[in-house]
Amino acid sequence: MNKFTQPMKITDKVILGQDKPVLFAGPCAVESYDICIEIGSTVKALAEKFGFSYVFKASFDKANRTSSGSFRSIGMDKSLEVLQRVGKELQVPLVTDIHESYQAAEVAEVVDVLQIPAFLCRQTDLLLAAGETGKAVKIKRGQFMAPEDMQYAVTKVRSTGNDNVCLTERGFSLGYHNLVVDMRGLPIMRQFAPVVFDITHSVQQPGGQGGTSGGQREFAPFLARAAAATGIDGFFIETHPEPAKALSDGPNLIPLDRMEGFLEMLFEAWELGRKYQDFNVR
Repeated sequence: MNKFTQPMKITDKVILGQDKPVLFAGPCAVESYDICIEIGSTVKALAEKFGFSYVFKASFDKANRTSSGSFRSIGMDKSLEVLQRVGKELQVPLVTDIHESYQAAEVAEVVDVLQIPAFLCRQTDLLLAAGETGKAVKIKRGQFMAPEDMQYAVTKVRSTGNDNVCLTERGFSLGYHNLVVDMRGLPIMRQFAPVVFDITHSVQQPGGQGGTSGGQREFAPFLARAAAATGIDGFFIETHPEPAKALSDGPNLIPLDRMEGFLEMLFEAWELGRKYQDFNVR
C-alpha cells in the first residue's frame, strides 16, 4: 500500500512522519496552570526517556460536551495564557482544538498545531481557516467517515498552500454509546498524510453515562499496541494525576502515574511495527 510523501512539520525539531514517533499528550482540558505544568513536565521527561518527540495537548474549550451542564472551559483568554506559559516554560510545541473559523487566527498565535475535532472534519470553512494560518493542522477522522474519504479533508487544507497536515484515528460509531477501531483504516489514511492514533478517545463510550461520556481505559493498552504495530507516525493520549477528579473525559484518561510503563510499552510496539511496515503479501 502506498504511503504519504509529505511529512508534517511542527517545529524545526519536531516532524511527524519521519523516523521518530510524536507524542501528543496532556490533560483533556485546561483546568489550571498547576495541573497542566504537572502533567506536561512529567510527560516531557518520559517522552525524552523513551524516544518520543513531545507536543503538549490541552483543549481551551470543550465545545462538544454531552450536557450543557458539563465543564467547558476556564475561559478562552485564560486558557490560552496557560498554554502559552506551559509551552514557554517546558520549551515544547502546543496543540489545541478549534471549533469555529474565527478562532483559528487567534489560537494560532499561541499554539503550533491546530486540531480539528472529529465531528467537524467536513467543515470546509474551518479547515480552510486552519490551513490559512500556516500552522500544522491535525484532523480527527469523524466517527461517521470512511477512512478513504479523509483524503478530501487533507486536500481542503492543502488548497490553502499549507502542506503541514495529518490525520488522526479515534474509532467508528457502532451502535449506541460504542466505538470500535478498524485497524485497516490506519494504512488507508496513511496514503494521504501522516497518521496519529488517538488512544484516549478510541476507548470512549460517547454519552454512555447518562449525560456524560463513559470509557473503558482497560482496553487502551491493547488498542495502542495494535495501532503501533501498523507502523503509524504518532500517538495522542490524555492523562491526569487523578482521572476520577478530572473535569472532562475522566473514564478514558490514563493515570499519570501509569504513563511511564505505558509509554515504554508503546515505543517498543512502535519499533516492532516500523520494522515490518513495508512487508506485504500482494
